[in-house]
Amino acid sequence: MQWYLVATLLTVLTSSQGILTTLSQTNGSYKYDYATVPFLAEVFKLAVSSLLLWKECQKSPLPKMTTEWKTVSLYPIPSVIYLIHNNVQFATLTFVDTSTYQIMGNLKIVTTGILFRLFLGRRLSNLQWMAIVLLAVGTTTSQVKGCGEASCDSIFSAPIPGYMLGVLSACLSALAGIYTEFLMKKNNDSLYWQNIQLYTFGSIFNLAKLIVDDFRGGFENGPWWHRIFNGYTVTTWLVVLNLGSTGLLVSWLMKHADNIVKVYSTSMAMLLTMTLSTFLFDFKPTLQLFLGIVICMMSLHMYFAPPNMLLDMPLTVKSGEEEKLIEVSVDRRTRS
Repeated sequence: MQWYLVATLLTVLTSSQGILTTLSQTNGSYKYDYATVPFLAEVFKLAVSSLLLWKECQKSPLPKMTTEWKTVSLYPIPSVIYLIHNNVQFATLTFVDTSTYQIMGNLKIVTTGILFRLFLGRRLSNLQWMAIVLLAVGTTTSQVKGCGEASCDSIFSAPIPGYMLGVLSACLSALAGIYTEFLMKKNNDSLYWQNIQLYTFGSIFNLAKLIVDDFRGGFENGPWWHRIFNGYTVTTWLVVLNLGSTGLLVSWLMKHADNIVKVYSTSMAMLLTMTLSTFLFDFKPTLQLFLGIVICMMSLHMYFAPPNMLLDMPLTVKSGEEEKLIEVSVDRRTRS
């Protein structure tokens, strides 16, 4: 399967994620425990990966599966990074408003490029670096509100700890993605075996969160297994399937493509979500959204297009050399 087809599917699923989550609300609130959604999504990914690995094992030769503890012990690390990242997110939102947080979140585009170069040793051309910066500028432009809707100074009025936590959040998000790509490409193990290791630890950490929430709430709503499906509707199950399918596509891209492709997919998904929201919800399109889409499309073309499509590359053959080539060709014809 070509990576751009997977990336396109990831864009569509990611864009529908926010829409489905909004539709799963009842009268503006969740009637289900939203902490159970990531847990069920991890279980879904684990089940699908186990089934695909079982099918793969029916073929010959058998897929490679490294079972050394030295290698397996590396797989909980992404879950730990994401756990820290989620807590940093909540801490950041105590210092800045939602709009400022969303705009600062675009820093992860640039930090992914930097960590991509530092930790994975991937070289990017100057045009690709410019494209990454343009992508961050485009997504930020689409999120900036006009002065009539919000204060133009709100982005720069947050306290310093808010900015520091915002930068830390962007770095952690990029680090989790870069480390996951490192794990997936570290050896030639089966993708499904690697997924099983990732999602086993992911399920354990999400289950631990549910248990901790029970103790913090004093079991007011009963233990987690009593309420896990309470309030679930068809839309809620679609959210779970969407989240699980998105994770499987991301792991495929980490194995066969890279983090930059994932960043472009999720960034384009955000713009697609905003565009679809103009038809599905009471969201009015703005000039900033239009400009952001144009800038992001330019960035997409700059990063992935071949160099000869971006630069005019005239022929450098000198006239004297052309005459020699003509003479040689004529000479060959006369000899034949």
